[in-house]
Amino acid sequence: MTALKDATLHKRIRSDISERILSGAWPPGHRIPYEHELMAEYGCSRMTVNKALAPLAESGLIIRRRKAGSFVSRPRIHSVVLDIPDIPAEVTARGEPYGYELQSRKVRLAGRREIEELGLDLPVEVLALRCLHRASGRPFALEERLINLAAVPEAADVDFMRVAPGSWLLSHVPWTEAEHRISAANVPRATSILLGIEAQAACLVLERQTWRGDDRITHVRLTFPGEAYDLVARFAPQPAANPAARR
Repeated sequence: MTALKDATLHKRIRSDISERILSGAWPPGHRIPYEHELMAEYGCSRMTVNKALAPLAESGLIIRRRKAGSFVSRPRIHSVVLDIPDIPAEVTARGEPYGYELQSRKVRLAGRREIEELGLDLPVEVLALRCLHRASGRPFALEERLINLAAVPEAADVDFMRVAPGSWLLSHVPWTEAEHRISAANVPRATSILLGIEAQAACLVLERQTWRGDDRITHVRLTFPGEAYDLVARFAPQPAANPAARR
């Protein structure tokens, strides 16, 4: 009877923690209660707590640090090519002064193209943002972003004149999966003027969408002048398959 109770309890603990993370109640970096605190809260053994936390760590929702405890993780983009960091942090890390301008902000019902970009079945209210990022005063990237207000309603009240949307989302909204697409494009004249480049100049375009569970959070299109951004990947040769194993 005790074994059956423990099996049910560790699933409940795991579900409670997962729900708090995915709801945003526990943001990235938040410390999860220590094991002894969870033991006291649920009246269970350390083994039961470990059974609850282990799958959360394996799925990437939490990270467990010896002696420090467990924390809500900051998931990495699933890509073998590029991890896209926070643009303000990246520019600053390059040793350049960062600048930011909000070009436009509008709450509206998603149109057909926006429904496709967010992968939705029905129209929802979205927050459409257009921003310009600068490095040392020069245009660094044009950001065109849609935020699904059905999934992140609090975004409607954020002052994006003061904070870049990507930075705010990374700090306040946990996500579980991301996908990005990399391409080259000759930008239209209006975009080239904003980026300070010649019309029809080649640019690097990164499109990314993120999920929190089954909810689509955001779709963003980042356009960089060709000389402003590099794609860097480091690879190691894969070990050759054992010929005997193929026989």
